Amino acid sequence: MIMIMMIIRVVTTPQRLDVLADMSKSEKVVPTSLAFVDIAGLVAGASKGEGLGNKFLANIRECDAIVHVVRCFEDANIVHVDGSVDPLRDIDTINLELILSDIEQIERTLQRAKKGKQSDQQKLLAGALERIFEALNSDKPARFVELDPDEELAVKSLGLLTKKPVIYAANVIDTDLSAGNEMVDKVRQFAGKEGAEVVIISAQVESELVDLDPDERKEFLDDPGVKEGESCAAFIL
Repeated sequence: MIMIMMIIRVVTTPQRLDVLADMSKSEKVVPTSLAFVDIAGLVAGASKGEGLGNKFLANIRECDAIVHVVRCFEDANIVHVDGSVDPLRDIDTINLELILSDIEQIERTLQRAKKGKQSDQQKLLAGALERIFEALNSDKPARFVELDPDEELAVKSLGLLTKKPVIYAANVIDTDLSAGNEMVDKVRQFAGKEGAEVVIISAQVESELVDLDPDERKEFLDDPGVKEGESCAAFIL
């Protein structure tokens, strides 16, 4: 079995960047860049290795944040792995796998930390992980646990999956790109409870934009009421 992972590097070039460069007479202008690691979607049981889950989870640990693409459209021609479209169920499935993976990692770390005499740093780490472990067992992500700066530094190297900030990308059909739909509203309500952001994307629209020139692209986006730069390519995690 072959695993395909794609890294997409996006260079951001805000219009005001050139203006600021001219004002400051900068010799060199370096726009901000982001790297998106695009991997296949996780399935139930990923934390136990289902669907190459362990390899995918390892890739996620190296990222600074998670962009979770959630299907928010009905299409009889695109079969959902679970047989029906339910964005909140899909979110719960992924979140559970991330929690289970973190629980397993914390258990291993605590076992090692408790062997022999503990240093002050090990005691600090163990205390923080025990609080996180308790939250995870209550189905709460690690990012919900308040840690002091020293504890944050101690757990950082573990790359806990549920410690990472999350953005939910609601994937819709072209006609819902501007305002969203009922499923998007459900995702927004869920995200609001955990302080996460939601963006609306359309893989359908993005696939059609690829072959258009700039003028055609602008005209295409004007129809659903979306400005160029407000849409984004479909990516997972």
